[in-house]
Amino acid sequence: MDFNMKKLASDAGIFFTRAVQFTEEKFGQAEKTELDAQFENLLARADSTKNWTEKILRQTEVLLQPNPSARVEEFLYEKLDRKVPSRVTNGELLAQYMAEAASELGPTTPYGKTLIKVAEAEKRLGAAERDFIHTASINFLTPLRTFLEGDWKTISKERRLLHNRRLDLDACKARLKKAKAAEAKATTVPDFQETRPRNYILSASASALWNDEADKAEQELRVAQTEFDRQAEVTRLLLEGISSTHVNHLRCLHEFVESQTTYYAQCYRHMLDLQKQLGSSQGAIFPGTFVGTTEPASPPLSSTSPTTAAATMPVGPSVAGLAPPGEAALCLEEVAPPASGTRKARVLYDYEAADSSELALLADELITVYSLPGMDPDWLIGERGNKKGKVPVTYLELLS
Repeated sequence: MDFNMKKLASDAGIFFTRAVQFTEEKFGQAEKTELDAQFENLLARADSTKNWTEKILRQTEVLLQPNPSARVEEFLYEKLDRKVPSRVTNGELLAQYMAEAASELGPTTPYGKTLIKVAEAEKRLGAAERDFIHTASINFLTPLRTFLEGDWKTISKERRLLHNRRLDLDACKARLKKAKAAEAKATTVPDFQETRPRNYILSASASALWNDEADKAEQELRVAQTEFDRQAEVTRLLLEGISSTHVNHLRCLHEFVESQTTYYAQCYRHMLDLQKQLGSSQGAIFPGTFVGTTEPASPPLSSTSPTTAAATMPVGPSVAGLAPPGEAALCLEEVAPPASGTRKARVLYDYEAADSSELALLADELITVYSLPGMDPDWLIGERGNKKGKVPVTYLELLS
């Protein structure tokens, strides 16, 4: 117990000395040992690396998991050293809802069949997203987190120790300066009358005491300087290791880009397959249904843009309506409607023809429509009297 009390008293004394030195430095009443410019640059570089690593880590976590509640839950599981439960991705959840909707609304109906196809694609997208999150967490987030929780904590600890060693060194310098000043004053300017013999004895005694105090301060200064130099070298080596950290983070960044490229390539491939499936299933016109919305806020841009319409039309020698705009009207007039497959349609709202190959429409009028082999499913051939031309499906309500 006696030893602990002595140690506690010693630690309290050291803490008080450092506090006094730090306060005097802040008020400009004490000198401060400055580090060399190279060391200061290493410190600034390390601080910048730490700050940007934290920001990149946090934003990557937001990218991989946008839900803040889920991120907090995962953080708590990690702090408790428990396995994070498997979480359904948004794509997989959407696929589940679509599959359940198709089962209830009718899996054999056109809408139900399409829901099933889209659900399968969304499920594959969700699986690809899960793989991407897992790969990015291991190859990118884990190294960044390891640096912040491992290497940076070691650097911070050594920096704090270096700061304390500097305060001790500067306190020893201040103590030695004060002792030498007092010794010089006691030797040259005594505070008593020289005619009294007793004062000579006191003057010599005070000079000897301050001389001993100066010797003791010099010894403490040498020890403090040695400890400070040793700690500065240790801290410098750790700060120079930031270059290796940059190399490691660069490699992790390349791996993150590779995993992200693979993920988006998979998503593109899945959506391309889905688009082909949906395009092949649109050849037949759904009977007795509304095509498009009955109360659109504004006409679709793709229906009124001749450039977009031309770009979406497939090219084939069997479809006369897909010829260049200058020849489209003539070819359409020469095409006879099929013996069966013509239907009546009511126009939902006005449509202005983009070129001579299209048929202008007026809201609520009735026209005859039919499709040609290989024709874009978003378009039909419409007839009104002797006039004939392409019409967008989204502007029509098929009646029979």
